[in-house]
Amino acid sequence: MNVQMWGKALRGIPRLDKNEWDSLDVISRWLISTRAAVLIMTFISASIAGLMAARVGQFDFGRWVLLTIGLVFAHATNNILNDMTDYQRGVDKDNYFRTQYGPQPLESGLMSKRELSVYAAITGAIAIAAGIPLVIQGGWLALGLMLAGAFFVLFYTWPLKYIGLGEVAVILVWGPLMIGGGYYVITGQWDWGVSLATLPYALGTTMVIFGKHIDKLEQDRAKGIRTLPVILGEKSARYFTLAMMALQYILVVGLVIAGYFTPVMLVVLFALRGIPVVWRLFSQAKPLERPEDYGKEVWPLWFVAGAFSHNRSFGLMFLVGLIAEVVLRQMGLFA
Repeated sequence: MNVQMWGKALRGIPRLDKNEWDSLDVISRWLISTRAAVLIMTFISASIAGLMAARVGQFDFGRWVLLTIGLVFAHATNNILNDMTDYQRGVDKDNYFRTQYGPQPLESGLMSKRELSVYAAITGAIAIAAGIPLVIQGGWLALGLMLAGAFFVLFYTWPLKYIGLGEVAVILVWGPLMIGGGYYVITGQWDWGVSLATLPYALGTTMVIFGKHIDKLEQDRAKGIRTLPVILGEKSARYFTLAMMALQYILVVGLVIAGYFTPVMLVVLFALRGIPVVWRLFSQAKPLERPEDYGKEVWPLWFVAGAFSHNRSFGLMFLVGLIAEVVLRQMGLFA
């Protein structure tokens, strides 16, 4: 076991060659091939679903654990299938963006298609196995939610990403589907208010995918991949992302004013500390060469790095606010 590599893979995407890869244990390989560092976004969504259930006194730890395992492993499966699909379609050839920021298991020659297919099958099977008890408990709606999730896992990379619907899929998946659906399988009740309250965090995950697609806009355009930033254009996409970031805070404040959240949720405003850096990044075009003061281990990630950092800060503050709400409600300080 290489616990040190596990930590590196959970913090970023390690860059390594075939000899280094061959020396790794299976867990390290799985973490790298699934791009485990980004799975934190899904864990936060699952945690929000659990805390929303706890707010109304209906948290069930067993169901939450199954939900979290199912969602995280479904996301991991999608990342594997993403690489497999792009490899088969020739997208990652010729030093494409994906192979610059970390090893693409197939394009980098680290794994065979058969080996990666086994990873995808086992990872997907774990996600399904975790979901089956929730479907049995939750009935037809839970089954529909699970099938909707499977649809996005299988078809996000192609064709949705190719026709400007990938970003729409992200806001639907990380908001109403993961959190709203997660709340349902935990509590047995669908709540449109919960689905609305998911949007601030879902916008953050959508910012991340926008940042990634802006970073590789020219490469995507050349390969016929019409992501939403390709359709909007580079400058418009950058400002659209900033608008989403502003809307995150506006929605939280609005939900507090409306009485859906208590004032303690305004703790998310602490995430504003990172806004100046993100604002500077998105207010101008990406430099053609890596600035001297910019980390080699991060480049060529630029917009996506800033968006991911902000999303993590916002998401963690969102969780802190929800935890405070749960505690204060249990103390009888809020109804």
